[in-house]
Amino acid sequence: MEAVEPVLRLENVSKTYRSDGVSGRQQEVHALSDINLQLFPQTTLALVGPSGSGKSSLGRCMALLEPISGGKIWLDGGEVTQYTERQKRRVRPGIQMVFQDPASSLNPRFSALELVMEPLQIQKRGDRGTQREKATELLARVGLRRDQCDRLANEFSGGQRQRIAIARALALESKILILDEALSALDCSVQAQIANLLLELQSSLALSYVFITHDMAMAAHLAEQIAVMERGRIVEIGAGRRIVNAPQHAVTQRLLQAARGMHDVAQAPRAI
Repeated sequence: MEAVEPVLRLENVSKTYRSDGVSGRQQEVHALSDINLQLFPQTTLALVGPSGSGKSSLGRCMALLEPISGGKIWLDGGEVTQYTERQKRRVRPGIQMVFQDPASSLNPRFSALELVMEPLQIQKRGDRGTQREKATELLARVGLRRDQCDRLANEFSGGQRQRIAIARALALESKILILDEALSALDCSVQAQIANLLLELQSSLALSYVFITHDMAMAAHLAEQIAVMERGRIVEIGAGRRIVNAPQHAVTQRLLQAARGMHDVAQAPRAI
């Protein structure tokens, strides 16, 4: 990987939230501190940690949905932290988020086809016929039949809605997906189906993933590299196999113990 240019790189990134306290005095919460990460082409980086460790805040910063308080972010070699808002709007389509609860991000009054067409319409990419054709193709790629495309979002199961959310994220030909607890609300059998779908899409479309989770077993199954977070910092990072087989930090060890209660972690890693 050292000879390959990363598609996304973070250097000393920090994030501080400010709010008014009970006394009226402004309070600061340091959500992220001194984050250094690299995401390489067609690979998966897992961000693993307990609730409140800063994983989701980091994901939103990576997707350029929130400004950072310090540090630098490079996307495809360009330092996006120096971009104007207009420049950021041009590069945001290339990096999309898929959330834990697709029902909250999918308009229930829209059909599956309309949901996938919407980003294309907003970005004015192609005419309606072209948009419909592309949306139908993407829905088929994620495993939905043509006769299901006109059903409303709330008529689908949780796993099917997540498939729609993935198709929608791919509509603008994004090369980076940030999956924020995207499997955690699904039962185990559906998790496995969506995980396999993600691997197939990564291979066929040359995608890079940031997989945010508290599930070390699933992280080890999907990711070449794992970064373990606690209190806004990365406390351990390395190849998935090394992290699983020889965890160094107490947080990593606790997450692995929890995972072994639900999964056979020994068979999970595909990491190099």
